[in-house]
Amino acid sequence: MDGLAGFLLAGVALTGSPGPATLSLTATGAAFGIRRGFAYGAGITLGMLAVMGLTASGVVTAVLVLPGLAPLVTALAALYFLYLAFRIATAPPLTEAGDDAAAPSFAAGFALSLVNPKGYAAMAALFSGFALLPRQPAFDAGLKIGLLLLVIAIVNIAWLLAGSGLTGLFREPRSNRIVNLIFAALLLLSLAAAIRW
Repeated sequence: MDGLAGFLLAGVALTGSPGPATLSLTATGAAFGIRRGFAYGAGITLGMLAVMGLTASGVVTAVLVLPGLAPLVTALAALYFLYLAFRIATAPPLTEAGDDAAAPSFAAGFALSLVNPKGYAAMAALFSGFALLPRQPAFDAGLKIGLLLLVIAIVNIAWLLAGSGLTGLFREPRSNRIVNLIFAALLLLSLAAAIRW
């Protein structure tokens, strides 16, 4: 367990740095508040649990080595993120949408995690770069998954809270449009960075 501190620091850095999931959580917190954005955050967190399982078990590696599949998966993920960026950029101010506007759902958060290239790259780095229990690979993987799930949950709540501090900007039409466009552009930039990994 000598590598525990390094593993946790890397986990916070890789899962907490700005990326598609964290930026969309911040936008959700700003647009809908913490309470209404919680289901979306829970979907992202549990979606990352699925990503960890797929990565730790080697399924991702096995699938991506099939000829022609990696570009197809990347293209589908890019299309989903373009759709999300469009939805963010064109979202009306809260005063126009009303308080009844639908917040992103648990399923949307789960789906975002499953198509997030940054998530797979981060999990691959964390699972291959650290051995917490080197003589017990199954327990090693389970310990990493448990620790990372806790780190991801804390990081996601922090980004949701950060976004909720911006809620006032989403009530005034001009500032809402500017913030929406900035979040959409940042989401696309984070996707481009994640695909380059």
